[in-house]
Amino acid sequence: MTEEKMQAFDIPKECKAGVVVNEGPDFRVEVQMVPVPEIKPNECLIKMNATGICHSDLHFMLHDWALPKMSEMGVRCAGHEGAGVIVKVGSDVKTLKPGMRAGFKPIADTCGACELCRTDKECYCTKAVLTGLMVDGSYKQYAVSPERYTTIIPDGVSDFIAGPIMCSASTIYTSIKESGLQPGDWAVFPGGGGGVGMQGIQLAKAMGLRPVAIDSGAEKKKLCLETAGAEEFIDFAAVTDVGDEVVRICDGIGAHAVFVTAVQSYPSSITLLGGRIGGKVMCIGLPPAGKYHIDVDPGQMCFKKQGIQGTLVSSMADVDRTLDFAKRGLLKPIYTVFPLSKFNDAVQMLRRGEIAGRAVVDFNSE
Repeated sequence: MTEEKMQAFDIPKECKAGVVVNEGPDFRVEVQMVPVPEIKPNECLIKMNATGICHSDLHFMLHDWALPKMSEMGVRCAGHEGAGVIVKVGSDVKTLKPGMRAGFKPIADTCGACELCRTDKECYCTKAVLTGLMVDGSYKQYAVSPERYTTIIPDGVSDFIAGPIMCSASTIYTSIKESGLQPGDWAVFPGGGGGVGMQGIQLAKAMGLRPVAIDSGAEKKKLCLETAGAEEFIDFAAVTDVGDEVVRICDGIGAHAVFVTAVQSYPSSITLLGGRIGGKVMCIGLPPAGKYHIDVDPGQMCFKKQGIQGTLVSSMADVDRTLDFAKRGLLKPIYTVFPLSKFNDAVQMLRRGEIAGRAVVDFNSE
């Protein structure tokens, strides 16, 4: 690779970023100018065009998980759903070049050598670097990514779709895959009207499953049914017993799997399995430390062969597979785009549960 073949980009000394201020229960995000980071020989520099906003970002900024503070790790910018273009590569980089489109994921890097890294489970690597907690995330216009852990975005997938795929869509794809469901099985999504849930509904349908959304409100009902493609929508505020309604819809038996993205649903999630032999609750949403537990009756687990399983985020391979669903038009854009000046508004609206689908910030819009 020669310099003449590389696309040239003007890289400023400073860039705009959504910086967390007053970390904790009363946090806010301010757009500030911050230094553009330098790269090492094995890294590339990605200029973000868009970033999704994830509930995990809120937890980092709220500091309500049993984890160190962002500020204690020297981090000012949350975010882990970035999409943009590579503008600079290090001297040792062999496969990437400026001008390639790239994503920034929840895991910024792993050791690459342990058993987990070598068996498609690298997001559980004990040396994994958590984006937006241990290094600045995609709320910053320029981000550093190691060559070996950079995801390339294919043509035909817009940045507004690709950004959320880095976390939310690929995360729920992995959960659906790990659930072991077969075509024709019932997949129930508490929180189906949110960003993760709506992408899960689309992926489930594309994988031959029968998705049922649980949420509330006319807007979310319309999006879940007409855009995402849910087979049924249950408004939890309009029915007496959500569990009974799920059982009624799902063959009078119960869900084959429940994909919990709305953490408030954990305590009642097992009831949605009803009498389904082999039914499974898949844990995806991460609640604040110590909240929303699941009370398990071992007898029910044994007699009905039911289970509970958790998944975290996705491997690089699963991110690529999810991007392929989008490339084939099977993941529709269900998002609200905010300009940089509305960064904090977007974050606070998500915190209050006022956004249907995904919230995405456009770095190229003031």
